Amino acid sequence: MVDVPRQHPRPTARLRSVGDGELRLHHRVVHGYRRAYRMAGEGPALVLIHGIGDSSATWAGLIPDLARTHTVIAPDLLGHGASDKPRADYSVAAYANGLRDLLSTLGIEQATLIGHSLGGGVAMQFAYQFPERTERLILVSAGGVGREVNPVLRAVSLPGADLVLAALRLPGMRIQVGLVAHLMRLLDTDLGQDAPELLTLVDALPDATSRSAFIRTLRAVVDWRGQVVTMLDRCYLTQGMPTMLMWGDRDSVVPVRHAYGAHEAMPGSRLEIFEGAGHFPFHTDPARFLALVEEFTGTTSPADWSRERWSDLLRAGSPGTAAGRPDTARSLAVERDLREASERSAT
Repeated sequence: MVDVPRQHPRPTARLRSVGDGELRLHHRVVHGYRRAYRMAGEGPALVLIHGIGDSSATWAGLIPDLARTHTVIAPDLLGHGASDKPRADYSVAAYANGLRDLLSTLGIEQATLIGHSLGGGVAMQFAYQFPERTERLILVSAGGVGREVNPVLRAVSLPGADLVLAALRLPGMRIQVGLVAHLMRLLDTDLGQDAPELLTLVDALPDATSRSAFIRTLRAVVDWRGQVVTMLDRCYLTQGMPTMLMWGDRDSVVPVRHAYGAHEAMPGSRLEIFEGAGHFPFHTDPARFLALVEEFTGTTSPADWSRERWSDLLRAGSPGTAAGRPDTARSLAVERDLREASERSAT
């Protein structure tokens, strides 16, 4: 494991309690769309980006502790939670742009980004598009670093998926699906680890508008073959940016091998595996998650971006294409993923 070079810890920040009023949803209209977000605490900015079908509520149990030393911003991405759900562009690039604009209206110019699942892909895209505004990256079970994804998500990307999702809302269907999920958990399958969390995502799609936004978002990143975008071809640009990856070794949505591929592709990155955890390691072991975030943000310096250095990295290109690169198994896996990812993010 290659760690980011550690710096001397900064002085301990003054701890403060977080009131219930700070954890409630706020709203801001940006480009005519109402966007919901939670904002609490004081100190360096920490942005929490949820996954597909989820919302800022997924971080609610963690925000009070993180807000003792940080200004925490947890948005509901457009099409999710309490934010508007228009017929719009739900690509990761569009999400990165929307996040930049929301942060700008809140007076946040630079931040450490924590992204889960789709939110990890959005965080990487944000760092790629706006490196001068990104201090650190913390990627949790992130999408966008390999083709593999749970077959259920591939199926939902197919035509007619809206009818299937609507059927899951019929009386009695939720109980049957819950029983199947309980059985998978009793059989100790990887999908059983994540089934309760995934069922809450279905519950978060109560109407046709919500289901349409969910499917549009999913189809922007997944088709019947798997994930259709990757950031592996640009991960070398994170050189000099403190980056930590967290993954559950029993992730049934985005397999843990993606963590090793991303770690290999991101120079100086740090990898933390949560044994026995699925796709939501910050729910499985919140104490460890909080300790890692506090330790990582407290012992690393924000990225020092410069236009000249960015240009140099682009001219040099990916180390994966350079002659003499070690022919390790992980290096070969990264290069294989790049060859397989024939469709990539164009921005």
